[in-house]
Amino acid sequence: MEDKTKDSLEEEKKPQGPTEDKEKDEYEKICYVCRRPESKAGKMISMPGNMYLCHDCMQKAFDSVTNGSLDWSKLQNMPYMNMNFSDLANTNIPEMAIPKKQKVKKRSEAPAQISLKDIPAPHVIKGKLDEYVIGQEKAKKVVSVAVYNHYKRMYLDNEEKKAEKDGKKDDIQIEKSNILMIGPTGSGKTYLVKTLARLLDVPLAIADATSLTEAGYIGDDIESVISKLLAAAGNDVEKAEHGIVFIDEIDKIAKKKNMNTRDVSGEAVQQELLKLLEGAKVEVPVGSNQKNALTPMETVDTDHILFICGGAFPDLEDIIKERLTKKSSMGFVADLKDKYDEDPDILSHVTTEDLRKFGMIPEFLGRLPIVVTLNRLTKDLLMKILMEPKNAILKQYMKLLELDEVKLTFDDGALEWIAQEALKRDTGARALRAILEDFMLDIMYEIPKDPGIGSVVITRPYLEKKGGPLIQMRG
Repeated sequence: MEDKTKDSLEEEKKPQGPTEDKEKDEYEKICYVCRRPESKAGKMISMPGNMYLCHDCMQKAFDSVTNGSLDWSKLQNMPYMNMNFSDLANTNIPEMAIPKKQKVKKRSEAPAQISLKDIPAPHVIKGKLDEYVIGQEKAKKVVSVAVYNHYKRMYLDNEEKKAEKDGKKDDIQIEKSNILMIGPTGSGKTYLVKTLARLLDVPLAIADATSLTEAGYIGDDIESVISKLLAAAGNDVEKAEHGIVFIDEIDKIAKKKNMNTRDVSGEAVQQELLKLLEGAKVEVPVGSNQKNALTPMETVDTDHILFICGGAFPDLEDIIKERLTKKSSMGFVADLKDKYDEDPDILSHVTTEDLRKFGMIPEFLGRLPIVVTLNRLTKDLLMKILMEPKNAILKQYMKLLELDEVKLTFDDGALEWIAQEALKRDTGARALRAILEDFMLDIMYEIPKDPGIGSVVITRPYLEKKGGPLIQMRG
C-alpha cells in the first residue's frame, strides 16, 4: 500500500500532458541577465518565477559577492528583499517587472521535407492572383515565376543537405532573383504582395523603408526587417530563412541631392541593405525592433530569403522622357518633346541608368536583377476593380447590407462616374474606397431605420447630387 502511495505521488509531481514536454523540446530557455539562448550560453540554471540564468552570469554574481564588491550594509535598506521572484510581476515598478519570455524555436537537424509535386506552378499562382488583382498581367507573371523558383531553391537546398551527408555535392547553385517593382501610387504593388501572402504558405514580412535609418541613429535598424520576418514565422529561424520580405516605399531611400549633412536615411540605408539582399548571416533581435542588452539575439541567414522591393518613384517618368527625347532632337526624324506625355506605359521604358539618375546606387540595383513595372490604372480597369475581384469594394458593401436583408446594386452609369472621379484624384485604386465611403454614408445610416426597404439601386444622378437612389419596398 505504501509503495503504491509513493508511486502515485511521484506521478503527480510529473508535468501533466504532452504540451509542456513538446514546448520544452521546441523552444530554448533564455538567460534573464545576458539574454543569450541555451544553444549559445549552455545549460541554464532554473530560478523561481520562470527565470533562467546561464553559468557565466551565475558565476559573475558569486564573484561579485566573494570579492567584496557588494555593499552588504545597504541590504537592510533595500525594499522588496523578502519578496519572492514570482511576486515581482505584480509590482507597479517597471524596473522590477519580469519581461515577457521570448521563445526561439530550435533548429531541426533534419531539413523540412519539400516535394516537387507540392510546389505550385507559375500558372497556378497567377490564376489565384487573377481572382483578386485586376490587370497588371506582367507583374503577376513575374511574381509568380519568382515565387515558383523560390520554392524550387528551397527544394534544392534540402537536396544539397542530403547529398552532403552522402558525400555527394552538386556544384551548381541557383541564385535568388530579387525583384524591384515600380508603379504609380494605387496601382496595386502592396496589394499584390499581401494577396500573395494569403495564398501561399510562406512567411512574409512587409516593411516600410521610410522608417529605416543607418545603425546608431534614431529609427529602425536594417535588421528590423528580418525581425518582422522572424515574428511572422513564429520565431522559427529555419522557416524564416525561406521566407519573403517586401520592402515598400523603396524610392524614399534614394540618394539625396545637394546635402551637406550625413544622409542617414538615404544612401546609407541602401549600403546597409546590400548584405541582406546578397545573402549574409545577420544577428537580429527576437521580439523587438531594437537591439539592447535585454533582447535575445538570433542568427538568420538571408541567402534563401526572397526580397521584393516596391516604390512609386514619382519623378522617374520625367527622367525617362528626358532620355527618350534626347535621342533625336533635330531634323526630320526628331521626336516631338510631347510625344511621350500621354504614354500610359512610359515606366516600361525604364533602364538602370534612369534609376541611377533618380538616386539609387549601382550596387543596390545590381542585387535587384528583375525590374517589373506596373501600369497606371485606366477607367475600364477601375470599373472592373469595383466589381470583379473576389474581395471587390462593392461586394463588401453588398455583404454588409445583406445582413439587413437589403439588396444593393449599382447601375452602369454610377460605376462609370465613380471610375472617372477616381481618375481625377490620381491616387489609383485607393480613390475608389474614398469616393464610396463618402456617398454610402447616408445610405448605410438611413436604411436600418426602415425595415420595409427591400432593395436600393445607386444611380448616376444620386452620385452627381441631382437625384436620389432608387429604393424599392418589400412586397
